[in-house]
This record gives sequence, C-alpha cells and structure tokens, in this order.
Amino acid sequence: TAAQRNRRAPGAGRERAARGRSRMLGAWGMQRCHQEALKKNRVSLAKQLVLKELLEHLIGRDIITTEMMETIQAKDGSFSQNVELLNLLPKRGPEAFSIFCEALRETKQQHLEEMLLKTIPSQNNGISRLGQDCESSVLFPVRESCLSPKRPRWIGEPMNHSLDNGDGPPCTMVKPCTPEFYHAHQHLAYKLISQPRGLALVLSNIHFSSEKDLEFRSGGDVDYTALEMLFKHLGYRVTVLHDQTMQDMLEALQRFSQLQAHRDVDSCIVALLSHGIEGGIYGVDGKLLQLQEIFRLFDNANCPNLQNKPKMFFIQACRGDETDRGVDQKDGKERSDSPGCEESDANKEENPRLRLPTCSDMICGYACLKGTAAMRNTKRGSWYVEALTSVFAEDSQNMHVADMLVKVNRLIKQREGYAPGTEFHRCKEMSEYCSTLCRDLYLFPGYIPRD
Repeated sequence: TAAQRNRRAPGAGRERAARGRSRMLGAWGMQRCHQEALKKNRVSLAKQLVLKELLEHLIGRDIITTEMMETIQAKDGSFSQNVELLNLLPKRGPEAFSIFCEALRETKQQHLEEMLLKTIPSQNNGISRLGQDCESSVLFPVRESCLSPKRPRWIGEPMNHSLDNGDGPPCTMVKPCTPEFYHAHQHLAYKLISQPRGLALVLSNIHFSSEKDLEFRSGGDVDYTALEMLFKHLGYRVTVLHDQTMQDMLEALQRFSQLQAHRDVDSCIVALLSHGIEGGIYGVDGKLLQLQEIFRLFDNANCPNLQNKPKMFFIQACRGDETDRGVDQKDGKERSDSPGCEESDANKEENPRLRLPTCSDMICGYACLKGTAAMRNTKRGSWYVEALTSVFAEDSQNMHVADMLVKVNRLIKQREGYAPGTEFHRCKEMSEYCSTLCRDLYLFPGYIPRD
C-alpha cells in the first residue's frame, strides 16, 4: 500500500508530500507588498545572503524542497544561487515571506530582514512587522534608489576590500536592565527614563558625486541599518537621512537641534556615517562640514532644550589618510589590558539656574585616531559600528556609556584586516572617545518607572 511504501521510504514520502504542498502553494500567491519588498531589495539580497543554513531552515518549513535546493546549489557562485532562491520565493505561497524573514533571524542575518521590512509601508507610521497591513507609509525614509557612481580610488577611507573573512553583522537584541540595577545606580547617573529616551538622528552618506574622488561606501547600508535598530531597541525615536550634501547635513542638524520635542526627553544621539578628514565630514557633493560646527549646534548656548542632558555623537569617518599597518608585539602575547576609562566626578544634581560652561554633557565616539583611516568591511559594515552595536546591545543593561566605549576600543584594538594580497592585509585601527559628561551615563534599556 501507499502507507507501507512511505514507511519503507520515509524520505521519499516526505518529498512527495512536499511536492503536493508545492502544488497547493502555487494556487496561493505571496502578498503583493511582500513581493515588492523582495523586488526592491533584490540586488542587496543577492549580494549578501548566506545560504547554507538558510536553505535548511526553508526546507524544514516546506518553503522549498530538496529538489529546489539542488537546483539552487547547481548555480555558479553565491550571487547566482541567491538570485535563484529569490526567483522561487514569490511562488511559494502567502507564508513564504514571513518564514523567509524568520529564517534570516535564525541564521543571524537580521539586518536583511530589517532592510526588507523597512520597505513595507505601515499605517502606524512605524517600521512594518509581519502580519501588519501593507498599505501605508514608513516612519523613516528608505534608502534612495540611485545608480552607483564611478568608483575612483580615494585614499581617505580605502576599505572597499572585505577586510576579514566573515559575513553579515551581528544584530543582537538589546538586553534590558533590571529595576534593581536602576535603583542601585540612578543616584549617580543622568536622569534617563523618558519615553522615548530621546531623539536620534543618523546621517548616512554612501553614494558620492563623481566630481570628487570619494568612493562609494560599500557596506554603508549595513551600518545605518544596524545603528537604526540599535537606537530603536534602546528606546530612541530614530530618523535616518541618506546621501546628504554638506548644506543638507547642516540644515538637517540645525532643524534637529531646535526640535521642541527635546524638552520632553532625557537625551539625544547623533550618528554621522561618511568619508571624512580630521575635523570634518564630507557631504555627497564633496564639501566638508566641520565637526566643531556640528557640536556648536548642540551646546548649552544654542540648544537650551538639551541643557544638562547627555548628548551622544558617534562618527564613522576617516580622520586622515594613513592606514595603520600595525607592529609586532615584543613577546607575541597581550602584555596588558587597555587602560580604564575616565569616569565623571560630578555626582551632585545640576541646578538649572546655575551658569553652565558653553559645552558640556557631551560624549563623542570616533572610529579612528587623528590622522588615520577608518576600516570598513564590504559585507559586515565598518569595524567601529559593528563593535559599537555589539557592545551596546550586550552591555547597556548594566554598564555606562563611557565604559562601553572602552570595551569598543578593546575590540577594535584586537581586530586586524584580512585582505590577502592587498596593502590592507593585517592592517589595524584604533577607536577613541572624548567626553565632557558630568555624571555616569546609563541608558537603562527597557526600564519603565512606576507611577
């Protein structure tokens, strides 16, 4: 009987059942908004998907069959294999998209899931989640669709090489702090309990005009996606702006610094992702915006709504054109730990009636030291943003920002480039931060005070 044959050959039975489901799936189409999301992100997905474990997950959920997997694997190269999978998915039924996203999470490719979900409109002005209505608009602008410009060599941020041998950034969920930790540390810390915790602005420049020798920042999309999700999970209301000229950046920062909403929140974040030199960051038109001009917009004189509130800046850009070639350590082993961070010694509550120094309560993290180049992996994004998101997701539950940036420094110190045959093989980077904080800055993720 058929049942007996299936018992003798369970694999064949499962395959026949899968083919039956495949025929049924063909009668049920993927939702149009999900098809459009796959279509809009097709090139990025084809470049970045890591298939091995992903296919196993999709087989386990009956989205593809083993025959389909063999067809995919028969293609030459990862790009062609990824394209074949993307051709199949829209034909695999209404659940294929949600299961595909689940598979991305399971295989630590959440940045690709977030990229997809951001292109699905949501009526609630937020990033769409699976199962929400597909007919609405997004809170944050999606990446502009534009052609990559010519890619001249630029010495300032030379990393269009894949600088190590791994793929895909980690996208760890932020661990929440406990009420016990909050009550034990809040008396020496900045007040940081507003909902949202603050406003965050991310300026991401990837495509530059061909008039300047500024290279396409391959991997930059990974950076802004990772930071956007990190800040959201930390409780911030995030805005991302893409490919801004110098004047666009200046005006966006001016508008952001003057928002009245800053009065009702406890902090703010600004992240700048672009090419740069010491003291400045480039717009996509090749013009420089001075960092001191940016900091001035948020000082106590020009931004009264953020007086006595912590202001965090993170800058992923070069500060010179020298690539750190590194040196051999004398004994080949670690001789000492990285130095500890300098903690704030201001433990009294600020009085808003007191006069303030013009610039205070700021902390700024830089991807690299003065005069050096920042490194970027074309698949995993920049070294600095990868380390920053990993540390903040893991440790903001019980570590203040200054100490987390010391840990970021330690991770960057330990990393070296992997690009055999290029001048960047075994290159190094060293991040740093500067601070005018006057209290400990804990982010207290997930903590909601009781009324």
